[in-house]
Amino acid sequence: MLEKIFGTFSTRVLNALCGFITLWIGTRYLGSTAWGIGGTVLVDVTLLLIGVELMAGSGLIYFTPRKSFRTLMKTSFLWIFLVISVYSILFYVLSFTPALNVFVPEGYEVILLILVFVYSFHNFNLNILIGKERVNTQNIIFIIQFMTQMLSMIGYIFILDIRDARAFVYSLLTGYITGCICGFFTIIKYINDDRHESLKACMKEMLHFGTIIQLSSLLSLLNKRLSFYFIKSFSNISDVGIYNSGTQVSECTKLIGHSIALVQFSKISNLKDEKKAAQLTILFLKIAVAATLFFNIILCVIPTEVYSWIFTDAFSGIRIVIITTSLGMAFMAANMVFSHYFSGINKPKHNLIASAVGLVVTIPSVSTLVPLYGIAGAGISFTLTSLATIIYQWIVFKKLSSTKNRELLPTAEDISLIKKEIMSFLTKNGSRKEKNEVQ
Repeated sequence: MLEKIFGTFSTRVLNALCGFITLWIGTRYLGSTAWGIGGTVLVDVTLLLIGVELMAGSGLIYFTPRKSFRTLMKTSFLWIFLVISVYSILFYVLSFTPALNVFVPEGYEVILLILVFVYSFHNFNLNILIGKERVNTQNIIFIIQFMTQMLSMIGYIFILDIRDARAFVYSLLTGYITGCICGFFTIIKYINDDRHESLKACMKEMLHFGTIIQLSSLLSLLNKRLSFYFIKSFSNISDVGIYNSGTQVSECTKLIGHSIALVQFSKISNLKDEKKAAQLTILFLKIAVAATLFFNIILCVIPTEVYSWIFTDAFSGIRIVIITTSLGMAFMAANMVFSHYFSGINKPKHNLIASAVGLVVTIPSVSTLVPLYGIAGAGISFTLTSLATIIYQWIVFKKLSSTKNRELLPTAEDISLIKKEIMSFLTKNGSRKEKNEVQ
């Protein structure tokens, strides 16, 4: 288990490093306006993916051990083509009105649809691998994707001399295509899994599970999208670029919680013992929150001058974004652990309710704080929203698992278990090293 967490964490660290390099190049050679457009496109991709992931998203992780691969593939692929067709028609109709470009940057409508289409298949591959507990293989595919993204953006800027948001958007597409092709060859062997199942029944079950998860994702995304909207309305697109950059730096610490939660979801989805699932969740929760908070504190104490030197003076406001979102990132780590627990035990409705609770806090806080404090107000709103979300999740988790508040405190048993996992990990990797040296 620790090997998978370490492998996933290492992948996320490398992703964060590549993201930092991408951010540095983007802010220096594309500017805040272009970076704001690029960030908006990326958020729009995430928003449109919610429709696709109703039956071709993270719910696949839960269903992969329970359904045949062919059934999942047929269901997911049919759904992807259907949803993209609906989006295309909707975009065409809205193109005759000003409404489309309120949310989608002008000139990026077609490539946005292509990005969603390609990423849908790429995401299918990754989720199947996690569901099969092939987390390390999934990590390799993910590395290929984001490394290709970074290198291609460098090529678009310095070789093809594209110095606007297209450089970032084209790099996303290049990374998605490369990752999708590589991922396809890792899962193709499952095509022989042809257990006879009712396609209609499977679609109904997946749609019910996926609808709850994606409604939760939609509400969570609205929390972020509302901040972008209010910053743009009360300031300008340049401040959106600064806020987006600040959250990108702050979200580097989120990779800790994401790494742990990803392995947790893969593990719990294949478990039948809910008591053990709850125990694992508590342990993962403590580690994720403590580690995320520690690294966020480090980011907060870095002087403004350092951020200005790295990203230019135009992005000096990044530090205030990091400070105001740092505590929220620790809450987000807890949110990811709880969310994957509820999904893993087939109770995703609690994630939806938690997201709704967060939105109830977001709407008044962002509409009040952003006009008063700008990007700092958006950061404070994010933290308040994250806090409200995990308060609800903790209450429900305690009720379902009969957990007490005192169990949040680190115990000797926790330390012993972590030590045991570390020793097992070191012994296993030491044996591999010796074997390789002999060979």
